[in-house]
Amino acid sequence: MNVTTPTVVASPQLSWTTGLLSLAIPLLAYVVYQVYVAIARPTLSELDGPPVTRLLGGHMSMVLDPGRSPIVHEKFVQQYGRNVRIRGITPWDERLLPMDPVSISHIMKQSLVYEKPWQSRRLITGLIGCGMLAAEGQVHKRQRRVATPAFSIQNMKALVPLVFRKGEELRDRLMEVIDLETDLTPGDGATLDVCRWISRATFDVIGIAGFDYQFNAIHNEDNELFCAYKDMFEVAVSQGQSMVKSILGIYFPIINKIFPDERIRAVSRGQETIQRVASQLVQDKKRKLEEGEKTGKLYEGRDLLTLLLKSNMSTDIAPEQRISDEDILHNINTFMFAGSDTSSLALTWTLLLLAKHPQIQTRLRAELLATRPSIPFSSLSEDEIASLYDTLSALPLLHNVCRESLRLIPPVHSSLRVAVKDDIVPVSAPFKGRDGKIRDSIFVPKGTFVHVPVEALSLDREIWGPDAWQFVPDRWDSLPDAVATLPGLFSNILAFSAGPRSCIGQRFSMIEMKSFLYILLTNFEFRETDAKVVKANVVLTRPYVSGKYKEGSQCPLIVVPLGRGHEETEEETVVCKERQIQWFSQKAAQAVEGTGRNERLTEMNTRYLKAYCRPTSPDFTRPTHTPAASAIRVYVLFLPNKPFLGDLTSSDEVTENDEPLKLGSDTAAAARFPDGPALV
Repeated sequence: MNVTTPTVVASPQLSWTTGLLSLAIPLLAYVVYQVYVAIARPTLSELDGPPVTRLLGGHMSMVLDPGRSPIVHEKFVQQYGRNVRIRGITPWDERLLPMDPVSISHIMKQSLVYEKPWQSRRLITGLIGCGMLAAEGQVHKRQRRVATPAFSIQNMKALVPLVFRKGEELRDRLMEVIDLETDLTPGDGATLDVCRWISRATFDVIGIAGFDYQFNAIHNEDNELFCAYKDMFEVAVSQGQSMVKSILGIYFPIINKIFPDERIRAVSRGQETIQRVASQLVQDKKRKLEEGEKTGKLYEGRDLLTLLLKSNMSTDIAPEQRISDEDILHNINTFMFAGSDTSSLALTWTLLLLAKHPQIQTRLRAELLATRPSIPFSSLSEDEIASLYDTLSALPLLHNVCRESLRLIPPVHSSLRVAVKDDIVPVSAPFKGRDGKIRDSIFVPKGTFVHVPVEALSLDREIWGPDAWQFVPDRWDSLPDAVATLPGLFSNILAFSAGPRSCIGQRFSMIEMKSFLYILLTNFEFRETDAKVVKANVVLTRPYVSGKYKEGSQCPLIVVPLGRGHEETEEETVVCKERQIQWFSQKAAQAVEGTGRNERLTEMNTRYLKAYCRPTSPDFTRPTHTPAASAIRVYVLFLPNKPFLGDLTSSDEVTENDEPLKLGSDTAAAARFPDGPALV
């Protein structure tokens, strides 16, 4: 007799219940274990700090929210001293919040003692791999040694022309967008999200500088590699907003595999695209370098990928110290994320601050216009652009504005470290512990989280003075003595960190910042809108419009092309006229040299040469000085009885009805004026 064994099928409800129990049990065990470890571990009991007011969250929202952290930090110093004990996720999670420059300097220098927590490293590695941002110890040391030659002063300056060209592209694109949105009448400008436009431009820059790849993000956002990086950027930001999901995913990565959401799927798609395209780029570069060695014609690529590969293949690097192709790819990803995002935010905040302080913007513009070349940008050689940047680097107000912006709103609000072994941290002055004893150092037990308050140190009014919370670029001409004690790779601020883990791309970031400010401020005026832009700490310090957080990070500003509603100062007018005369004089000299007839120059001086442009021209220093005259393109005109070197006054206005010189119909004339009558 045959007996059929019944098949038992688990109900969906039973399967879900079993699955949840299988996750809940280890989760509960882990929480119990962490509480036990926190209680059993030595504490920061000698330090004073704010009381615990809730079971979960501790003081994190107080010290990490840039909207209120300056006030919180100042009150902490006044009440508890310069090294404060705060609570993290639970009341047992004691953490160190140092606001003592001596203590912070020690922590930043001891990179082998104070590392990024494994939680942070897992999050970063899951997105962009284990590059220098996530690597620690000897792995980080080896990667940095290979990368350092690529970031030399010489190599960074070689990238200056590239940055300028992209800045010009951004300028032209903004002009196009403004022209599409407004009529060409005095006072017009368009309200643009400068955060979005600057981000697209810096992404383009780091794409070419990073691995010689054209994203063309300024013009469109359809490139597959750009979309992959962009999607992963958005995931990184959303993780900052969805704290609970992020924490669970970090501690229990299996959850993301079992229950992937759209964010996880977006990361997977992005990583597949990046791996496929970028890996091919790595192989192509290696092939070119190897072929160059064989043929004796060395490949002269200037992008960071080529420079990294060259450095890694150098005989100066021992074979066991070289890094893998995967490590190189991870570091290119790191440059993409760290380089483009932080740079775009620094520029965005600077433009907002200048919009809020129009007098400083006007002063800076006058300083920049004084360096304007007398020939169109498009005619400058790479050496001339490099020379121009050298001039920019020496401009005092530009340097002060960059430093002050990075001081007031550093893109990185704070940095998290964990002590991997017991340590003794020095302090600037003895303090009284909670037990009443006077101490001259702090015992930091292994496993203690340390929050380095990057922004707080730059806003400390006891150090920087009573106006530390204000935008005052001139402060850098005479700093308080206390500032000299502050740690920092750049100007005694922590915008680029400090110590062995300081930002390796600091030079490139400053090149990008100064070059873009130069091009934008000599072509546009930036004004505030009615929107209230506030700071939010979402991975980095990002601008948001108050009440519109769901719309994402944005910084709307009114962007007005110069000459279209921009009221020029007397200083700007003098500078602009001088630059125009220089340019016209050079054109006249070129015409004489081309024909060999000196009488032609006399004719120019007495009869004709006047140029007139609308602000969309990428080549001219400025339009003529009457806003009403800024609606047509550049023309070279016969103006009888109008002296060429005379004053440019409103009586000399030109309209579209004036007859332009038809250079295109005269081969000889066209050769003398190669730019043609219309230069736009």
